[in-house]
Amino acid sequence: MDIFKRISEYQAEGERLAWTGSFKDYIELLRKDPSPAMTAHARVYEMIESYGVEEVGGRKIYKFFEQEIFGLDRAVEKLVEEYFHSAARRLDVRKRILLLMGPVSGGKSTIVTMLKKGLERFSRTQKGAVYSIKGCPMHEEPLHLIPHELRPEIEKELNVRIEGNLCPSCQMRLQTEYKGNIEDVMVERVFISEDNRVGIGTFSPSDPKSQDIADLTGSIDFSTITEYGSESDPRAYRFDGELNKANRGLMEFQEMLKCDEKFLWNLLSLTQEGNFKAGRFALISADELIVAHTNESEYKSFISNKKNEALQSRMIVMPIPYNLKVSEEEKIYSKLISQSDMRHIHIAPHALRSAAIFSILTRLKETKKQGMDLVKKMRMYDGQEVEGFKEADLKEMQNEYIEEGMSGIDPRYVINRISSALIKHDMQCINALDVLRALKDGLDQHPSITKEERERYLNFISIARKEYDSIAKKEIQKAFVYSFEESARTLFENYLDNIEAYCNWAKIKDPLTGEEMDPDERLMRSIEEQIGVSENAKKAFREEILIRISSYSRKGKKFDFTSHERLREAVEKKLFADLKDIVKITTSTKTPDESQLKRINEVTKRLIDEHQYCPVCANELLRYVGSLLNR
Repeated sequence: MDIFKRISEYQAEGERLAWTGSFKDYIELLRKDPSPAMTAHARVYEMIESYGVEEVGGRKIYKFFEQEIFGLDRAVEKLVEEYFHSAARRLDVRKRILLLMGPVSGGKSTIVTMLKKGLERFSRTQKGAVYSIKGCPMHEEPLHLIPHELRPEIEKELNVRIEGNLCPSCQMRLQTEYKGNIEDVMVERVFISEDNRVGIGTFSPSDPKSQDIADLTGSIDFSTITEYGSESDPRAYRFDGELNKANRGLMEFQEMLKCDEKFLWNLLSLTQEGNFKAGRFALISADELIVAHTNESEYKSFISNKKNEALQSRMIVMPIPYNLKVSEEEKIYSKLISQSDMRHIHIAPHALRSAAIFSILTRLKETKKQGMDLVKKMRMYDGQEVEGFKEADLKEMQNEYIEEGMSGIDPRYVINRISSALIKHDMQCINALDVLRALKDGLDQHPSITKEERERYLNFISIARKEYDSIAKKEIQKAFVYSFEESARTLFENYLDNIEAYCNWAKIKDPLTGEEMDPDERLMRSIEEQIGVSENAKKAFREEILIRISSYSRKGKKFDFTSHERLREAVEKKLFADLKDIVKITTSTKTPDESQLKRINEVTKRLIDEHQYCPVCANELLRYVGSLLNR
């Protein structure tokens, strides 16, 4: 790759997108496409929509978030539909501060960062183009040049809405520089950029004694007072506060509720009326989406103070809980590790899953549903089937506790402990046991958990270990099955032949002798018992499978080994049970003979080639499963 060629291509792209013209030219541009005149809220919503929306199970999945935010589909859908979509349609929601409230390391800052980066990219597209009065310190909408009395008829003509007034700087320039000729005012295309302070403002709280309100609203330029003679002259004022620079885009308040009250008073007028007070000027218009984030304890403290009622009524609070899906939690850890310099250390399969199981268990609340424990609930939340429970039970559990996911172990703690395991041992690979050990060791140093929570968390580590033991045994047993898929399919087809004969009161033919025989009850029960199908339930189970086969046949689809999840699990478990003794002897012997050594090498190769193990963790897995089977 030619680095400098890529840089020059990027710069050339910026030059190609640049546009400068008169206000008259801008009006002609709006006649063809009124989208540049959209509000900041509409711009954010259109940006999110531009990445695509997918409907899954009656729920909308916004693809804009899927690379960085994992397991928060419900929270994200609510955020987009109830705030961004409504605000984009100019409903009253746009006059509210968006407050993301949730536990630490839950994704609040990531969401805001994504919105800022997304706006930057979107402003470089045709749909997201932003035009402003050239030289305006607030990059304001050129349509503000149109007098208020003429706006209703011009709005109809251009199919746009015009809100807001010229900033003091542009008001003066219109009279002095352009002699009141609106059509001659120069307009340029601008690109939203946090680095260049165009369309994005960020305010962080600091020491209230040293922080100045000028950080938000701009300040007087004392070096020019003598030249212009008055503090109310726009030329003697720096319109460089965060609220000024965030115009046309997004204003982020980091840890908003930590701010001194005087910094929040400006937001009362800005949210409701779309303007704020600065210096000795009339109210200054600003079109910006205000997004803030805070944690739950600070929010509760904030709402308990009666003095904050006016600001509280101007907020839309969106809870951003922790992810509650094991598979999505794994993705969070993978993302964070991939951003580090430890990518060269191999992480064994299921290591991150074990950590994720522990994390999710700490976040879940016990359900009142009979027969449902935390492990079953965790599996259902992750999209797995649990016998005896249906989709309706899942939805009921998800709506049982509003605050579920607002507490528990945070991803930062887990990543800190995984980092500790990666650094502490000078090794090429870490496995699930290394990770669980690191999590356990870290509980003693965790500053905010009580003794009771520690005992509870230790129990969850034990559960995660048992889950891993089950996965490890299955992985080894599967690797030991030669031509596993073929063996499984043969057993599967044999079972189907037998249940068909059983349900139809028929005989089956021996494939070798052609002799007619009764269905093999022992074979059928040996498979069904693997998934807990009782003697009383066997007939219903077999008939249900025949109905499924008939349904597939009507639709022209083939019913195969992957078509029935529970039956597939039963067949696999039956094969594993038959192999258990072979696996036990082979993995635990200290001095394997030639045939055992050959089998071990074949299994190790399969683990490496097909299951992403490395030689180190493949051998460790073999030894560990051998010890498990001999207990």
